[in-house]
Amino acid sequence: MESSPSSAVREARVALGGRLREIRKAGGFRTARAFAAGAGWSESKASRIENGITQPSEDDLRRYAELCQAPEVYADLVATVHNIEEMYVEWRRLHRDGLRRIQEARVPLYERTRHFRVYEPGVIPGLLQTPAYARSIMSRIIGFWGIPDDAEDASAVRIGRQRVLRDAGRQFGFLLEETALRSRFGDAEVMADQLGHLLAVSVLQQVSLGIIPMTADRTMWPLEAFWIYDDERVVVELATAEITVKQPSEVATYARMFAEMAQIAVHGKAARALITEAINALE
Repeated sequence: MESSPSSAVREARVALGGRLREIRKAGGFRTARAFAAGAGWSESKASRIENGITQPSEDDLRRYAELCQAPEVYADLVATVHNIEEMYVEWRRLHRDGLRRIQEARVPLYERTRHFRVYEPGVIPGLLQTPAYARSIMSRIIGFWGIPDDAEDASAVRIGRQRVLRDAGRQFGFLLEETALRSRFGDAEVMADQLGHLLAVSVLQQVSLGIIPMTADRTMWPLEAFWIYDDERVVVELATAEITVKQPSEVATYARMFAEMAQIAVHGKAARALITEAINALE
């Protein structure tokens, strides 16, 4: 299996390789060469696996568990590999049939999530988008990737998912960079309507909307958008991929990152003042 271009996947493979190295040593194999001889492998294969270059197969993991006399670790190792495989999904494959399918696929996740935490650096999050803004975003994605044009249907599904936002029994935390307020997706009328919608949503009891000013003294600076669904998973959006993170320690890291950025964001009247300034700046 080739190395993924995603650094997060690469790091996950390296971590898995380190864990296999520890299992190997605990099992009495001091070197990768000794383990490879017992497994009937080349030394280079064991080295590639333990250095995160090659992702091990289930049979490879079974050899580690059996030879190191640690059968109890096998199921967890297999689950880890499956999670790594799920982490990286190419946008072109994900969207090859258009955008409606992936919008619909998220509906069950939205419906079971009780606590949303969302960070967006350059766009308004889907849960807060107006129909016109959503169509504009969808159309630009479709044009860039050259995929079937189902912007109207896909945006309708996205807007339909917003019904969860009206559930007072859920919690929603949104952190936006001020840049997201100023980035144009549609004409001035579309943007004014979108920013006005932000103002209306910001006063809902179940919604916390924070804006990180461009002048903020930065203590945290993630490079990409991420969505935290309860404490179950994080979905990270890259230019060419979507990564799903499920390991509890990594989910906790994103939660901590969100909490730190919330400290430098402005909320309430101050946040609404920034939105109003962005509306007034439209021409």
